[in-house]
Amino acid sequence: MISLELLNRAAVWAAELTEEERERARKGIIEKTYGKGVYVCHQGDRFNAWAGVFTGLVKVATVSDRGKQVSLAGFTNGAWFGEGSLIKGEMRRYDIVALRDSRLMLMDAGTFAWLLDNSVGFNRYLVRQFNERLGQFIGQVENDRMLDAAGRVARTLGSLFNPRTNPGVGQQLAITQEEVGLLSGLSRQVTNQSLKLLEGRGKLTVGRGGIAIRDWRDLMGSNA
Repeated sequence: MISLELLNRAAVWAAELTEEERERARKGIIEKTYGKGVYVCHQGDRFNAWAGVFTGLVKVATVSDRGKQVSLAGFTNGAWFGEGSLIKGEMRRYDIVALRDSRLMLMDAGTFAWLLDNSVGFNRYLVRQFNERLGQFIGQVENDRMLDAAGRVARTLGSLFNPRTNPGVGQQLAITQEEVGLLSGLSRQVTNQSLKLLEGRGKLTVGRGGIAIRDWRDLMGSNA
């Protein structure tokens, strides 16, 4: 189990719980560290935990019928994910891999189910979470069908900077061009060109410490 202090730091949704619910939540969470390139779970695994990223960067991806890896989403500090598979009681339909050393919070399925059945605040959070997820995946379909490379990079970064799903990010993110490319499904060279184009249009600033933005919504609405 984790401490109440760590729960409050790692989970923005904890603020919506009662004292009893927070106590139940912290007792049902463990923390685990995954090294760069390590799989948290593979497609087809029964991974019975709701996961939160305390620090790090993870990618959710699948493999198409033609053997091409398709990036579905990226999650960084403050993001919690995997609730759909737990609610449906199914095996994971995607791979989860750490793109850098990552410290995750893992809530067991029993605790998740108890909060789902007993906590109004927890359910409010999940409804907002599902709404954001739906918007992201609709955008992902648009990325694949309509947007050029720069537009795909913009949408990928916009999702990472979205404070509703990654509340611990702020307006600057320590991320490499290689990581952006892995999340966007693009080569490092194309990613570099796309970032320069977006920077030239005032949508972001690329520095040695990562990427800074003014407003994540500028990126989500970008067709570059």
